[in-house]
Amino acid sequence: MLKVWQRNCIKIAEWFPLWIVTGCLWAWWQPEAWLWFQPYIAVGLGVIMLGMGLTLRLADFSAVLRTPKIIAIGVFMQFAIMPLAAYFWARVLDLEAGLAIGLILVGSCPGGTASNVICYLARANVALSVLLTLCSTLAAVVMTPLLTQWLAGAYLPIDGWGLFRSMLVVVLIPLLAGLLINTALDRIQQHKRHAVRAVVHVVGPVVSVIVIVLVVGSIMAGNKAAISLAGPKLFASVFLLHATGFSLGYLVMKWLGYGKAESRTVSIEVGMQNSGLGAALAKTHFASMAMAPVPAAISAVFHCLIGSALAGVWGRRR
Repeated sequence: MLKVWQRNCIKIAEWFPLWIVTGCLWAWWQPEAWLWFQPYIAVGLGVIMLGMGLTLRLADFSAVLRTPKIIAIGVFMQFAIMPLAAYFWARVLDLEAGLAIGLILVGSCPGGTASNVICYLARANVALSVLLTLCSTLAAVVMTPLLTQWLAGAYLPIDGWGLFRSMLVVVLIPLLAGLLINTALDRIQQHKRHAVRAVVHVVGPVVSVIVIVLVVGSIMAGNKAAISLAGPKLFASVFLLHATGFSLGYLVMKWLGYGKAESRTVSIEVGMQNSGLGAALAKTHFASMAMAPVPAAISAVFHCLIGSALAGVWGRRR
C-alpha cells in the first residue's frame, strides 16, 4: 500500500508535460529567475543519469537478451529516424548553422526518461519502454558523437572526441555508479533494502522532472532574444522533427507486424528525445553559437505536448 507522499510523488511525475510548459512560460516572462541554473546544466543531467542507474539491476540486462529483436529494432530506429529527420528538415527549412546543429544534436540524442510515463498513460508496453530507454542511452555514448560529427559536420567541423568524453562524464559514469550502488544494496538487510529502493523509485522521477524543467527553463531564459529572432522556422523544424519520429516509429512497427502496444511504445520512444542532454551538449560544445541550445529547449515542450496528446487518444482505447 503506497503512502500519501508516495502517491503525490507519482502524480507529480505523471504531470511532467504541465511542469515543462509552465516552466517555459515562467522563464519567458521572468528570465532572470532562471539564469542561475545555467552553470549546473551538465551536473543536473549527471544527477538524472545517476537516478536512472539507481533503478537498474543486472537482471534488467538479462531481460534485454530475452527480447533482443524488438530491442534492436527500437534502438536502430531511434538512431536512424531522428538524426536523419533532423538533418532533412534543417536542409528543407534552410536553417542557419546554429539552429541546424542544435536540431541535429537533439535528433542524435537517446530517448528521454519521460517516455516511460507517457507509455504508461498511453496503455503501451512500459517494461519495453524502460528497456529501450536504457539501451538507447547506453548506445548514445558512442552513437550521439558519431552521428553529430557526421551530420552536423556539413555545417562546421565537430569535435567528436570532445562529445564522446562529455557522454562518458554526463551519461555513462553516473549511470554505472547508480547501478553499482543499487547492486551493493543487495548486501544490506532486506527490510532496509526495500525501504531505500522504494524511496529511490518514487523520488527519483520527481527529481528528474525538476532538473529537466530547470535545464529547459534556463536555456529558454538565456536565449529569449534569439528565440524571438528565429521565429517560425525554429518552431516548425522542431515540431516536424518530433512529428516525423512519432509517425514513422508507429508506422514502421505496424508494417513489421507488431501489435498496438509495441507500436505505440516504439513510436513514443523514437519521438521523445533526451532534450536535456541535447541542451547540455550544445551549451558545452557550441558555446559560441547562441542558437545551438535553443532547439533542445523547444524540443522538450513539443515532444511532451505531442506525446501527451497521443497518450490522451490511445489511453482511452482498449
